[in-house]
Parts: sequence; C-alpha cells; structure tokens
Amino acid sequence: MNINDKINALSQLTSDLYQKDFLLTWEKSEKDLRILLEVAGILKEMRGMNISPRVFDSGLAISNFRDNSTRTRFSFASAANLLGLAVADLDEEKSQIAHGETVRETANMISFMSDYIGIRDDMFLGEGNKYMREVGEALDEGFAKGVLPVRPGIINLQCDIDHPTQSMADLMHLQNTFGSLENLKGKKIVMSWAYSPSYGKPLSVPQGIIGLMSRFGMNIELAHPEGYGLIPEVVALAQKNAVASGGSFKINHDMKDAMKDADIVYPKSWAPFHIMQQRTELLKNADKAGLKDLEQVCLANNAHFKDWEYNADKQAVTKNGDALYMHCLPADISGVSCKEGEVDGNVFEQYRIPTYLEAGYKPYIIAAMMFTNRFKNPGEALRSLMDRNRMRVGF
Repeated sequence: MNINDKINALSQLTSDLYQKDFLLTWEKSEKDLRILLEVAGILKEMRGMNISPRVFDSGLAISNFRDNSTRTRFSFASAANLLGLAVADLDEEKSQIAHGETVRETANMISFMSDYIGIRDDMFLGEGNKYMREVGEALDEGFAKGVLPVRPGIINLQCDIDHPTQSMADLMHLQNTFGSLENLKGKKIVMSWAYSPSYGKPLSVPQGIIGLMSRFGMNIELAHPEGYGLIPEVVALAQKNAVASGGSFKINHDMKDAMKDADIVYPKSWAPFHIMQQRTELLKNADKAGLKDLEQVCLANNAHFKDWEYNADKQAVTKNGDALYMHCLPADISGVSCKEGEVDGNVFEQYRIPTYLEAGYKPYIIAAMMFTNRFKNPGEALRSLMDRNRMRVGF
C-alpha cells in the first residue's frame, strides 16, 4: 500500500494508547502494538518524503536517564524534535533531588509545560518500573488539581523489567526484514546469554524480547547457563504468550544446541536474576565494598562460560548458516571492543550495518508512542499532516 492507503486503513482503527503511559509491552493489546508499528512506519515514510510531521509548535519532552545511554538518549531527542518538541534533560545531580526533593514534587515541577517524560531506570531490580508508576501517580494528581495544563505521557526508556522502545524497534526490524508480522509465525528466535567481561547488565532486554516476540507466534528458545535465569514471572508470561499465539517456548542450557535451525539469534549478556537481587540491596545501602566483592564473584562465574560466544561455529548450525543476528548495542565484540566477548569480531562485522538499521527504528517507535498518546485517532492526525504538506527541508 502507498502511504495514503496506509493512513486510510489506520484511520478506521481505534486504540487504547490515547493518554496512556507506555511502560510494558505486555500491558498493550496486540492491536495497539500493530497500530504503534504502523504509525512509526508512516512517520518514517513521511520523513523520507520530506513531509514535516511536526504537530507541536512548542513544548518540552523531558528525559530522565538514571543510567548511561547513547542510542536511546539520542532516539528520544530525535523523536521529540521530529514532532516539534524541545528536549530538556533532567540531571538529578544538578537538581533539588540531590537535596531530598520528593518524587511527587519533582514530577510536577518539571511538567508545567511538558508533554512527555522519558525515563530510564534499570539499575535497581524491583524499583525502576515502580518509580515510573510513582511519577505517573504524581502527574495524575497535578493534572487533576489544575497544577498542570496537560498530563504528560510517560515512556519507559528502559527499566528493571522491560525495554519497550528497544523490543518494539526490534519487532519493527523483524517485520521489515521478513515482510510482515504474519511472516514471523513459526520463525525460530534464540534469545541467548553470551559471555561478557563485565557484570551487572540489566535483565530488561532479554525479558523484553521474550515478552514481546512470544505475542506473534514465534518459536522462542531462551538459552543461558544454569543459574543465569531471568525474572521467573516474565519467563512464565512469555511461555503463556507463546501458547496463546501458536508459537512455542523452550529453555536450553547449551548455546550451540539452541542455535540449531534458528532464523534469528540475539546473543546478549545479562546478570543472573539472583545476582541482580543482591546487587540491588548493596546499591540501596551504598555498600561499595560489597559491590566490589560481588563483582569479583560474578566475573569469576562468567569466566566459566567464555565459550558462550556467538561465532562461526554456532552460526553454521543456524538456518542456512545465516540467521539474522540482532543486538541492542553496544555489543562486546571479541578482538574489537574486548579480548573475549559476546560475539566474534568477524561474525559481527557481517551484520554490523543491519544492527545499525535495527537501532535506527527506535526514534520512530518513540515518536509513535508520543503520537498515539496525544491523538485519539492517529490516522486522522496523520492525514491532516499529509494534507498540510509542509516540507521538512526547503521552502
């Protein structure tokens, strides 16, 4: 379909995304996820056609990164700017938060003329998503009491449970690679732990992948060494989703065996669930010595599994020896960014550009989250932008 046909079809659909925060993909219906992908695709196509999708003449999108970020930080800024918003970064160390300002107060003070708040909070297991919901409750009160002219929408830019902007960008990458969401049915995707010379990497990426891809009839194989499991409730959710969608879900403790006949592989390191629990308590107590000791124990454990590297040997057993390699980046690349890591340097180089394309969908996914939060009928809003036909570059 051409872009006008896509917009016409989208206009016939109603979603539950309007004025709703986007915190977990599994809180959204399959229909809403499809609408989000369609909006992201149309926004991308509009930009390619040099048509400006700016729907805001003023306003702010607030970014609150409580952990480091490159791709997601710039994707959020790009998305906000695409729609006409300026971006302000909340640096907690330079704010009154450092002096004990409450979440309720901060949430309202940064939101006087704000439209969205993007939050990354993935360091503390059991706290990140909870914090986002606490901010949401404070915004509800501020809007209800007339403090705020609008209730800003919250976008989860990664928490302790899920990384929805990443997993949705990954889904968009798969949709475009294989032609449609329907073509993903029956495809085998392996979400595998991989060796890393560092520890403490969040659980949210692998959990986001199994929690989302299990919605679309895929055959999921979760591979990790014994003792490197994810949050049990998320694994159980993925198993339930897989059954409901006509796919399957399997756990494998042998990386090479898991890779057999895979259509898609996603080798990515993470810290075991029980280690993240321990780490959270140490972080809460600011126990630097305890954190240092835990790190040494974890690095020693990781070292037992250096063979959990995605390399030519494992690639050879995938479907046609050429499964689509995916990664949220940055990958630990053996011989490039580290001595030994998640993926062999030569194998990664084969898929380096595709991983950049994968990352490139994220700004449009975030923009679509913003767009569907603000417009009850996103199709009609997109139609108005097409009719306006304002050039993004030129006069």
